[in-house]
Amino acid sequence: MKVSRVAAAAAVAGTAVLALSSPALAHVSVQPEGTAAKGGYAVVDFKVPNERDNASTTKVEVNFPAEHPLSSVMPEPINGWDIKITKAKLDKPLEVHGRQITEAVTKVTWTAKSGGIKPGFFQKFPVNIGALPEDADELVFKAIQTYSNNEVVRWIEVQEGAEEPENPAPVLALSAAEEEGHHGSGSATAEPSDEPSGDADHAAAQTSATEEASGDSSDTTARVLGVVGIVVGAAGVAYGVLAGRRRSA
Repeated sequence: MKVSRVAAAAAVAGTAVLALSSPALAHVSVQPEGTAAKGGYAVVDFKVPNERDNASTTKVEVNFPAEHPLSSVMPEPINGWDIKITKAKLDKPLEVHGRQITEAVTKVTWTAKSGGIKPGFFQKFPVNIGALPEDADELVFKAIQTYSNNEVVRWIEVQEGAEEPENPAPVLALSAAEEEGHHGSGSATAEPSDEPSGDADHAAAQTSATEEASGDSSDTTARVLGVVGIVVGAAGVAYGVLAGRRRSA
């Protein structure tokens, strides 16, 4: 009897965890490592799950919003992937730290050297971006995912209304601007320039982002364990009530 009760509780707990975790892997998404504050810089992760069981993801293209061009876009090197950065001339130059920027990144493409993202796995593609716009609440990044069987999935649909489209584009929510220097938490002390020359500053930014990401992961784990505990506790109470009724009968 005890074994049956434990098995039942474990099954309920497993269902709860699956219900909480599965939506996060439903489609290509973007999340900051920490926060993405308006006017600041942040490290963001484009998370790409493999939704096929008979093919690997071999290429990922992320298009950057033309209506809010970013003066600095620096992808983090990833083992097993080639990275190509595409730039274009701006119709209206940007002024960043007293300099005029005449071109901006329009697309970043990751191409697998071999293997890619296999079925049942996902891959994060970190990028340091900025300066984030001060006149927008979110940024939309349209993505294209290519599989080894030449299937192409376009994550480009912008959500309008409450119902989520079938292939939604990744959306980055921007938080309120921070008062001290407009720095995003993904880049605590250094603002990257449009030239990828500040290796030391970039490393410091990555370290800060990693520490904050670890804190977020701990909070998420605590919440999941809390929900599982509630579900298991409720199952135990129900079993106790049922057992009591049987003894009374």
